[in-house]
Amino acid sequence: MSDRQTPNRSSHQCVCPWWCCFTFDNFLRKFVQDPDKILKLYVRSGWTALDVGPGMGYFTLALARLVGPSGTVIAADLQAKMLNVIENKAERAGLKDRIKLVHSSPDRIGIERPLDFALAFWMVHEVPDRPRFFKEIVASLKKGGLLLLVEPRFHVSRNSFAESLGAARDAGMTTVEQPSIFLSRAALLKK
Repeated sequence: MSDRQTPNRSSHQCVCPWWCCFTFDNFLRKFVQDPDKILKLYVRSGWTALDVGPGMGYFTLALARLVGPSGTVIAADLQAKMLNVIENKAERAGLKDRIKLVHSSPDRIGIERPLDFALAFWMVHEVPDRPRFFKEIVASLKKGGLLLLVEPRFHVSRNSFAESLGAARDAGMTTVEQPSIFLSRAALLKK
């Protein structure tokens, strides 16, 4: 994980601050949004998976367990503090060798390898240019690759979610299913 990539130092005003993520990353959340249960239907051993905007790694470690020792998880975030927390958690969990940290820029995720799976959990509403975001994801996904798009129901309207799905469709994805995830609007998309 020491090969962390660093972008320009520009900032993005719509991003959830690092200190707020402690409210999302606690033991109670597992009762309503268990990362293993949510992801195990979609992720396979040996895969390369992206957790874009992972916060403090709530889903990153679950992805690392699911891809196994032969797989890779890329955790890409705008905030270095988030990546530092993920690095420390991965070290404690014995998963550091499976996780690559990427310090993204506001206009580019910065993925350098083909993906089997991407997760965008409660973060796309913070992206100012959704069409560009989905184009970058699609360009990185292998043919048949999956994107699980999940947005907070209390923050993202049905229309706004439909606009995100439209941008994903325009970028080359089709909706496979709309899984039920607590307090969320969700879609599994395929390239």
